[in-house]
Amino acid sequence: MEGKAPMSQTKNSTQKDAYGLILDAIDVGMFKPGDRLVENDLADRFGVSRTPIREALQRLETQSLLERDGRSLIVASLDHNQMAELYVVRRELEGLAAALAARHATDEEVQVLRDMVAADDALVDKPVELAKANRRFHQQIHLASHNRYLVQQLDLVHRSMALMATTSLAAEGRGRIAQDEHKAIVAAIANRDEAAAGQALKDHISVAFTTRLKQDAGARGG
Repeated sequence: MEGKAPMSQTKNSTQKDAYGLILDAIDVGMFKPGDRLVENDLADRFGVSRTPIREALQRLETQSLLERDGRSLIVASLDHNQMAELYVVRRELEGLAAALAARHATDEEVQVLRDMVAADDALVDKPVELAKANRRFHQQIHLASHNRYLVQQLDLVHRSMALMATTSLAAEGRGRIAQDEHKAIVAAIANRDEAAAGQALKDHISVAFTTRLKQDAGARGG
C-alpha cells in the first residue's frame, strides 16, 4: 500500500524508539544507578511491546550502561577507577572537539555558543537546570567540530556520565566558575585559536573532575 512503511523499517524504528526512550530516561535521572529495570514495567511506562524493550535492554547492557544483579538488570554505577578513566577520555575528546570547532565552526555556530553561555548565567544557582544547559553547551561544541565520528564517541561518553548520581555543578561556587570557563572556551573558538580552545576545554574538564573527587571524598567522610 502506498505510503505504508515496510515491516522491517517499522520494526527497526520501534527498536530505536525503545532504546532511545530508556537511554533518555537514564540521561535525565528518571532511572538512577542501582534502579532495577523490568521489561513489563518499561513496556507499560513507554507504551512499547516487550520485544523491543528486551532488545533495547540487551543493547544497553553491552554498552555497560546496565549491569546484571542476579537475573535482573539494573542501571550501572561507576566506581572510582571507572570514573577516572571516563574523565581521561572525555578530557582528550572534548579538547579535540573544541580545537576542531575553532577551525570549522561557522560564524552562526559561534554566535549560538555565545548566546547559550549568556543565557546560562541565570542558572548558576540552579545546579540541576545548569547541568542540563551544560550538556547542551558541550553538545553544541561537538556539532561545531564538524566531525561525525568524534560526535558519536562523545555522545557515548556523555551517556556514560549519566551514571554518576550527582553533578559537579552542585558544588558551592562551581556554577559561576564553570560559566567563566565556558566563556573562555567560546572566546578561543571565536578567535579561531585551536590550541587555546582545546586547552581551555581540557582545563575545564580537569577542574570538573577535581571538583567531583572532592565531592566524593566529602560524601565518604560524612
